[in-house]
Amino acid sequence: MGYTAILEREADGGYVVSVPALPGCVSQGDNRDEALANIREAIQLYIEDCSEAGDPVPVEAGREYLDIQVVV
Repeated sequence: MGYTAILEREADGGYVVSVPALPGCVSQGDNRDEALANIREAIQLYIEDCSEAGDPVPVEAGREYLDIQVVV
């Protein structure tokens, strides 16, 4: 099972990463590798919590990310 994650660099040099298909599934790290390791753990815990609560595990919906350029 795979999910799309959004990795954003913070002004302080750290990273924040979120998974849109899993509401509230967000993590961070001091560097890219740490942030990705942390979000993998967060995804696993999210799925475990859904299973334990008897809730359906969200699946990745058809999502497309586009880089939109504008002229200002």
